[in-house]
Amino acid sequence: MDPTPETGSDEVVTLIVKHRIKSGSEANYEAWLRRIVRIAGERPGHLGVDVVRGKHDGLSLFTCVLRYRSTDDLQRWLDSPERKTLIEEAAPMLADGDHTEIGAVNEFWFTPQTDSVAKPPRWKQAVVTLCVILPLTLLVPIVWGPILGLHPFLSNYVVATFLITLTIVLLVVYLLMPAATRLFAPWLEASVKETL
Repeated sequence: MDPTPETGSDEVVTLIVKHRIKSGSEANYEAWLRRIVRIAGERPGHLGVDVVRGKHDGLSLFTCVLRYRSTDDLQRWLDSPERKTLIEEAAPMLADGDHTEIGAVNEFWFTPQTDSVAKPPRWKQAVVTLCVILPLTLLVPIVWGPILGLHPFLSNYVVATFLITLTIVLLVVYLLMPAATRLFAPWLEASVKETL
């Protein structure tokens, strides 16, 4: 059953799709996944997708995180005949169906790959977040510096702060944080297991 987005229509949202694949169907699923990612990427409002591969109860687990500009764009994809046809086509390969959930853009950063593992402790999340944001707060103003000095409007404190902050937010949300959570995943998951 498809979820209904509850967040506002003016904020970026994520569609998180989890599929456990029947043994022996992995190659066919990979081909199907490439097709649906390409088709979803052509839809209005689609901002990108990350695919995380893992294992759960001995079966391959694929977690796909699709980002959309608005809940309206996401809902149109969920309701589209193309998606429904593709999900029906994949059904024989799925061990327990099509599992989807919707959240704000940053909610997946620290969501574990399997349902049996809890989220990492907040202090671990804070460490990874600091490792991503601190270098940006040091480097982005230096990169913007020459451009901001070209015109009095750009060198205005509010305008300069807005441009620097916007650059940092976009880099964190769309590029660096997803990469950092993948990079630190073994450390984050190990910390969770120690606390269980």
